[in-house]
Amino acid sequence: MTIPLRSCLKILLAGCVISSCTDHDFPSENYPDKAEASNAALLAEVSGVKVYNGGFGSAIVQDPNDRMAFYLLTDRGPNIDGTVANSKVFASPGFVPQIGKFRLIGDQLVLEKTIKLKNENGVDLTGLPNPAGFGFSGETALDMMGNILPNSVDGLDSEGLAMAQDGTFWVSDEYGPHLVHFDAMGNTIERINPFGNGKGGRTIPLVFAKRRPNRGMEGLAITPDGKTLVGIMQFPLYNPSSAAIAGSLVTRILAYDIASGKSKEYVYLIEKANLQANSEIAAISNTTFLVLERDGEYATNANKSTVVKKVYKIDIAGATDISDPANTASGKLYAGLTVEQLKDAATLSTNGIVPVKKMLVADLMTDIPSLYPHDKAEGIAIINSTTIAIANDDDFGVVGLGTYAPKILPSTGAVDRNTIYFVKLKQPLW
Repeated sequence: MTIPLRSCLKILLAGCVISSCTDHDFPSENYPDKAEASNAALLAEVSGVKVYNGGFGSAIVQDPNDRMAFYLLTDRGPNIDGTVANSKVFASPGFVPQIGKFRLIGDQLVLEKTIKLKNENGVDLTGLPNPAGFGFSGETALDMMGNILPNSVDGLDSEGLAMAQDGTFWVSDEYGPHLVHFDAMGNTIERINPFGNGKGGRTIPLVFAKRRPNRGMEGLAITPDGKTLVGIMQFPLYNPSSAAIAGSLVTRILAYDIASGKSKEYVYLIEKANLQANSEIAAISNTTFLVLERDGEYATNANKSTVVKKVYKIDIAGATDISDPANTASGKLYAGLTVEQLKDAATLSTNGIVPVKKMLVADLMTDIPSLYPHDKAEGIAIINSTTIAIANDDDFGVVGLGTYAPKILPSTGAVDRNTIYFVKLKQPLW
């Protein structure tokens, strides 16, 4: 029997092993425009409001050996803002941050496996805030009765996910921020933070502890050579304070050499001050990446021209390394000012700082066939040179201020659900 050339190419591509950006070139015609996880289990019910064990979508990684399987990450669990300043109300304080393995079947995401994240002793992690000295961000956790919940050294507000070549996972978070290495079963191998009190004792620069509460290391990637973790902060650091950096566009990228523990830092300029800002980073090559930037607005047909959900291709080659050899709490200073205080491109240039180059490659408001209805575009994965996958954080289907309510999408009237959008790019990435 004669096999058509196109089928031969499919067979050959299906056997590829990812080692560089060009190995992402798998056919994309079998991917739908979007796929929804519609079978989320009920986690809790609060005053008649259903809290689902969704929450997957803070990050997304495609299985390198199974192109229809995706790993999606939850954050710290279902919570809403409390009525007391800097408080969060947890519907399920015992929730364990986790990685879900989903299979794409038609236009559905089917949960095949859940990997609960654990400490080095195999004990489940929590999503509760860390105590002082371990990543405390100033937040107070409350239960549904208003009681203060204890802080936990094992607390993790997981947001970024990267998969190493050996099948282990790296996760970044919004507390420490922490970089945590997990084995394939979810057990902690190492925890790296600015304080050096995690398993292994290694550190990232002290300045990262100045992250704004709930705006930590939102995105994480691993370079194709497997040597470097690249994390991006969601928002400008409060460095030296919130007031001092008002209006700043300066966010930081950390490049952490896994073997040596040495790191470099670069400036990434967000498009607009006070955005929810950077949600994820994905590696194209060892120096080029995709960054997902967003606001916190729901998209509707009426406002989609002003909603920000954009993907940029960036290049760190040629950008200035702003890391501080002295590892001071404020980082390297320029004319007595922190990098965040320099605020914009012109002032950075005056101080000899070149930010990473960036170029718009996708706008979710115009580049998907249907309206993108969600407020939170948080995960990104590269399918091939012309297709990317975007995952949303559905917040476990709840929102609220002091009182839980269903998270309803204004454009559809439905409760938010984890969804992957497969976006066709107008120009190839390579």
